[in-house]
Amino acid sequence: MKYTILIALSFIWLSGSAQNPGKKANQPRDTVRTQLRDIELKEVEIKAKRPLIELGVDKTTVNVSAMISSASSNTLEVLEKTPGVVVDARGQISLNGRSGVMVLIDGRQTYMSGPDLANYLKSIPGANLDKIELIDNPSARYDAAGNGVINIRLKKSRIGGFTGLVSSGYSRGSLPKSNQVLNLNYNYKKVNVFSNLSYNDDQNNSANSNSLNHYSSDAELKSTVLLNTDEKSRSKTMNVNQGVDYNFSDQTSLAFQIGNNESKRQGMVHSDSENYAVHDLDSIGRGLVDFVSDTRNLSGSLTMLQKFGRSKSELSIEAGYLHYHNDGDASVLNNVLNPDALLLRKEQIVYDLPNTMHIYTLRSDYLLPLKGNGNLEAGLKWSRVNNDNEFDSYQVMDQEMIIDNSRSNHFIYSENNLAVYVSRQRNWKRWEIKMGLRAEYTHANGEQLGNAEVSSTSFSKEYFKLFPSLFVNYKLDTTATNSFAFSLTKRINRPNYNQLNPFVYFVDQYSYNSGNPQLSPQYQYRYELKYQHKQFLKIGLSYNHFTDAIFQTTNVIDGIFYSKPENISEGYVLLLNTWLSFNPAKWWNLSTDILLSRMGLSGQAYGEQLNPNTYVARLNVMNRLDLGKGWNAEFGGYYASRDLNGQAFTAGMARANAGVQKKLWKDKCSIRLNMDDIFHSWKYENRSTGLKQANYFQTGQSDTQRIGLAFTYNFGNSLFASKRKIREDALKAERSRM
Repeated sequence: MKYTILIALSFIWLSGSAQNPGKKANQPRDTVRTQLRDIELKEVEIKAKRPLIELGVDKTTVNVSAMISSASSNTLEVLEKTPGVVVDARGQISLNGRSGVMVLIDGRQTYMSGPDLANYLKSIPGANLDKIELIDNPSARYDAAGNGVINIRLKKSRIGGFTGLVSSGYSRGSLPKSNQVLNLNYNYKKVNVFSNLSYNDDQNNSANSNSLNHYSSDAELKSTVLLNTDEKSRSKTMNVNQGVDYNFSDQTSLAFQIGNNESKRQGMVHSDSENYAVHDLDSIGRGLVDFVSDTRNLSGSLTMLQKFGRSKSELSIEAGYLHYHNDGDASVLNNVLNPDALLLRKEQIVYDLPNTMHIYTLRSDYLLPLKGNGNLEAGLKWSRVNNDNEFDSYQVMDQEMIIDNSRSNHFIYSENNLAVYVSRQRNWKRWEIKMGLRAEYTHANGEQLGNAEVSSTSFSKEYFKLFPSLFVNYKLDTTATNSFAFSLTKRINRPNYNQLNPFVYFVDQYSYNSGNPQLSPQYQYRYELKYQHKQFLKIGLSYNHFTDAIFQTTNVIDGIFYSKPENISEGYVLLLNTWLSFNPAKWWNLSTDILLSRMGLSGQAYGEQLNPNTYVARLNVMNRLDLGKGWNAEFGGYYASRDLNGQAFTAGMARANAGVQKKLWKDKCSIRLNMDDIFHSWKYENRSTGLKQANYFQTGQSDTQRIGLAFTYNFGNSLFASKRKIREDALKAERSRM
């Protein structure tokens, strides 16, 4: 941060002279003017180095620009390196040991989940990110959905004048990736205009090995399938985010923002399998999947903020719209050969998978400061979701496509949600208490239209729930050096739209996935006690109890593994989380995040008792070195012990990374070189549990070992002016569920 002070120094000097009578104070005016002309006013620099992690009472903030590898990475890769955040092989994101997290972009939900959300986050370059906010216990103002909130803030200048940023990043593993970013901002008097443009070209490959075993009722091995798959994919994405903020007065402001994300993803999956009857080779499989997906995500929002006189109260009204459309096509070719490699049978299937969604939101929030160092906050929100998902399957025979109605259908889903909340905050000398209550009413309709072979079905769900929250903070001293905090929250995890979709779709020759329209929401109570000492230490102990836990189950029928989500009776997670940041030397900062947990489930699936439980340990270490003369370096690592993912245990794994940065041109330019997964040790090893007369073992590895190079340059003329902060728009409550 850099400021130039000019005339102010002159006035300070004159004031000091006038207040100290003496010889100089009585000099003639012309002499004083002559001396002033001879003074050379030097530039005064005030530099503040942003820490990687900032510990707050209600959230933890990660400053992405302080992460050297961020400029050559995408957003999903940045999240993988964020303390407390875990991204699994399927793109599922968890926060401090809890899945079902609500992901926001600038306070707006993405309306995506699983692989769709992962692909969207891959399309956003890391150079576009400002910071990531991790909120374990959201207040009543946030939607009750999700087991925590991850708010990804994009870069947006708040300095007056014309400013901008240009960035280019390139990384290489077995395949290359690149991204380009251009951010522009103009702020003058009442108007602020900004435009963020980025292009991302992402190539990746992954390889998996599977051993699928089937047993008789008396536990004798019947058959084994050895399946190997290799996937290569490429996606090209253009992001445009533009907006204007206008301050009519000190009391009234208006903000308009529009965003467009267009992405094309294509790839191929090759598979080879060997089928054994006990120990004798029975047949050989050869498979090929060719897929293409064109996605467009268009969003817009309009926000008005009004302040009222002496009361200093604020009213914001926000309206938002999101249009999502995806054209997906896939071609599947399966060949089965005998042990002598002679063709036994051939199957070719073509899928046409269009999906369209419209989301409308309207929100109002009111904040009233109260006497006695507190405030009252209240608001309401309405949202409507229309989701249209088609699934057409065609058999290819003699180069002719014939509709397969047994594998085709059309699912339409609509949902209305109405919420109202109120919260009261009060501060004393050492105590701070915030209580909130949120009420949400949800009405949803789903219809599977059916066809000549598949009967139409429909369902309707309606529920009204209350979600209380309580936060208590106590300062052990007047400077808040040491503090204790207690929180109690109730949350809901609604099934996302894909989980409700009853389609059965192809994964590989031996695996199929489907949704479950009978799913009920999952509820969670969370109790947490925290201790914090400055920015040095933060310890949190929490107990999380789940009811109607949404759990991915697997049933084996005729040698095929069918997976779908089910409501399991209950589950729990006991967590001990420790953040530690200190300076072993003046030039060295060491940050660690240690998580220890015990998790378990209790329920049944397909007649089998499910009582999986495990201890989990995770360790994230980051060293940041200030080497002087514009040089910085970082190196660190991450370790994850055995974990539970659906009906499978994942073995422990680790990775290491390092980077170096050189700043030039008065810190306006930076060149960064980094390496991820240095030893290529990030490998998934999964072992099934609780399957009926079957089990599987899986290993997988993707293109995680990479070396990256990035260039970033900040330009423009800044003025002594700051941008008015407009409240986040109403779309932040719905996007994570698609």
